[in-house]
Amino acid sequence: MARMDEVREPEKVVSIDAEYLSGKRFPYQEDISAIEDIDLMALTPGEDLNWLEDVELLEEEGTPAVFDRYSNSFLRIYFDIPEGRENEIARKVLMAHLTSGNSYGIRLKEIHAKFPQPELGPWVEGSKMTGTDWKPPVLEGWEPPDH
Repeated sequence: MARMDEVREPEKVVSIDAEYLSGKRFPYQEDISAIEDIDLMALTPGEDLNWLEDVELLEEEGTPAVFDRYSNSFLRIYFDIPEGRENEIARKVLMAHLTSGNSYGIRLKEIHAKFPQPELGPWVEGSKMTGTDWKPPVLEGWEPPDH
């Protein structure tokens, strides 16, 4: 039991990865066969891969990973990556994550998107539109101060 004069420090999270945000791993993190059929050209609107060319295989705490900018987190990859295919695999894992709706940032669009946009991004044809009726969140019981 802590003494009254002891200060208890809160848990400090140094890096946030997709597993931390979702509480689980996804099949495309564990098995290369889950992403082999992904066609990056077919998933790219206007067949412009320029944005995807910036996506590279990185490393997070010693594990291969790709960065998901939508949730500002790393998506770790737990299977062996064939030499010479590092960036291709990173891009396919990221696209599997984004198009499945598993990215935490995409999940937040429903509440926080301020302008109309496809929920799953332009990569998924027929994706539900979100952000069409955004309203600022209201904290229950809070009133703005009188000025």
